Amino acid sequence: MSVQIAASVLSADFAKLGEEVKKVSDLGADLIHIDVMDGNFVPNITIGPGVISAIRPYSSLPFDVHLMINSPSDHIEAFVSAGADIITIHAEAEIHLDRVIRKIKSYGVKAGISIVPSTHPSVLEYIIHELDVILVMSVNPGFGGQEFLTSQLDKISKIKCMIKKIATKIAMDGGITTNNASSIIEAGADILVMGSAIFKAQDTAKMINDIKSLF
Repeated sequence: MSVQIAASVLSADFAKLGEEVKKVSDLGADLIHIDVMDGNFVPNITIGPGVISAIRPYSSLPFDVHLMINSPSDHIEAFVSAGADIITIHAEAEIHLDRVIRKIKSYGVKAGISIVPSTHPSVLEYIIHELDVILVMSVNPGFGGQEFLTSQLDKISKIKCMIKKIATKIAMDGGITTNNASSIIEAGADILVMGSAIFKAQDTAKMINDIKSLF
């Protein structure tokens, strides 16, 4: 099974963010996951295109930019210009999802939809064929280091059935550790978004290798 690890910089040391991104890139991460929060859609505020542009030279890995913001369609071009390779927006943040997905793809980058724990996967039904990534939140978004919600494993299984003959990948984000990674992979996840487990580990290389040894 081919599973990827996306290192979520939300848990990195922001005082040396470029170096942190380079470190996890060199140690075996497959993607760099960047959470953008506006203080409205979620209660936290993080970074914008300027910071993403500044850390772009530190890694050749794909930048997976997760927009936890209201009206993300207004900011697509800025994040593409900053270096995003994948842009994921929230189903709960836009009414006209199909239009926004097409806009993202018009810039030549991949497009994804994320859903929070309380959102039913049926919201994806009529746009799923347009998506490169579906990001299932296994915590309530806004802050790193939260406990994994086991209720979301069933959601992955349901989505897996929806994409049987489609190349769409399923990512899971929130509270993923070596203790629960196997069950997440078994449920059908293709990408594990991991923040605290990687950036707060005493031995980052060992942590990444331990996760990769599971698949």
